Amino acid sequence: MKTGLILVDIQNDYFPGGRMELAGMREAGLKAARLLSVFRQRKWPTVHIQHISAQKGAAFFLPGTSGVALHESIAPQDGELVIQKHYPNSFRETVLLQELEKQDVKKLVVCGAMSHMCIDATTRAAADHCFDCLVVQDACATRDLEFSGRKIHAEDVHGSFMAALGSAYAQVINLDEFKKM
Repeated sequence: MKTGLILVDIQNDYFPGGRMELAGMREAGLKAARLLSVFRQRKWPTVHIQHISAQKGAAFFLPGTSGVALHESIAPQDGELVIQKHYPNSFRETVLLQELEKQDVKKLVVCGAMSHMCIDATTRAAADHCFDCLVVQDACATRDLEFSGRKIHAEDVHGSFMAALGSAYAQVINLDEFKKM
């Protein structure tokens, strides 16, 4: 079974100094870079997903800004596919499914940002497309949210979404566990 890596939205705007800084993004980016290194060493398929805001009034990932660029820690090398998207689900209105099918990928490893949005949407869609999914949770990041006047800390947001994904859509592990596989 061929395994592929999807690096979702590891872009400058999510890192310190960006327009939508996430809690723990620097650490998640370093883990994603180490995960990417494993895939490069094994010569396994890798896809970089880049979100470009197309909605009116968007505040980050704006076309033509440095914030929309893929972060240097996971900069694509020659031959690594970059797919641009405009929605949380990396499969929606993109060629991602066709590219994965073309490479005969059956198992997907997912990491990136944001845990509660694009990681969740992409992993669920991948499972719906019958991929065997694995999320490397410590190579993902998110942010604090607010619900019903209450602040929900990023750590709790992340944990809740990883627990939900792990219950039905993916195996959720950390980088060290992946490296032992």
